[in-house]
Amino acid sequence: MEDAAPRKLESFDILQLMKSLPHRYPFLLVDKIIEIDGDQSCIGIKNVSYNEPQFQGHFPAAPVMPGVLLIEGMAQTAGAMCASFAGNAAPKLVYFMTIDKVKFRKPVIPGDRVEYHMKKMTRRRNMWWYRGLAKVDGAIVCEAEISAMLVSDNAPGA
Repeated sequence: MEDAAPRKLESFDILQLMKSLPHRYPFLLVDKIIEIDGDQSCIGIKNVSYNEPQFQGHFPAAPVMPGVLLIEGMAQTAGAMCASFAGNAAPKLVYFMTIDKVKFRKPVIPGDRVEYHMKKMTRRRNMWWYRGLAKVDGAIVCEAEISAMLVSDNAPGA
């Protein structure tokens, strides 16, 4: 019996990430992708810094990363994976479609390194559904199920 070929795991630095996603500072919420397995799973990294604009108002005396930004980081990680899987045919836009089963477990503060662990649940045409866990030091800080849709830049409304 023949052994299956080993899977090749890829990674993205910030420059490759910016080629895959349209987001830019201050709304690019993933610093790098350390592991991508096709469109099956990936791990994105966000280094949380006090210098980020959300901490001016959320909350200056006790800064906490807004939960919606953790969810957006998950969506961007999944979007980069989808765009990577599409290769040279990658469309220019990735739309966040749904969010379900969200739970926030612990606050994320400046100095934390968030890992976005995304796993594919299903795919239909240009739509993907993922289960995500955000972790800090191995502890789950947030979880959610999200979906994204890739569209060409000449699609109506784009």
